[in-house]
Amino acid sequence: MNETESSENYLETILILSKQLPVVRSVDIANELNFKKSSVSVAMKNLREKGHIVVDRSGFITLTPSGREIAEMIYERHELISSWLMRIGVSKETALEDACRIEHVISKESFEAIRKFIK
Repeated sequence: MNETESSENYLETILILSKQLPVVRSVDIANELNFKKSSVSVAMKNLREKGHIVVDRSGFITLTPSGREIAEMIYERHELISSWLMRIGVSKETALEDACRIEHVISKESFEAIRKFIK
């Protein structure tokens, strides 16, 4: 997984957790992804420096508009690709794993064509 994919995964995870929890903290992300807290801390520093997240004094993580835009794009790709794969007969577990990989490398043009075809 390259740095861009990793960043996109973290942003997507923050988005998903923000829909489930009142606040998102590094420990929540570490638990969700089954990563060490130290790895998540380094990633959060990176995302903060890029302007994709804000971390307040209590350690609560919030997506900035740019972070939310990336997270929502990746989440939409994940949802659409995984549901499409399951509809054509791929097992749920495989579809979710494959969608995680595909969502980062598919071109905008190909994704739009798939979206149009499905709908």
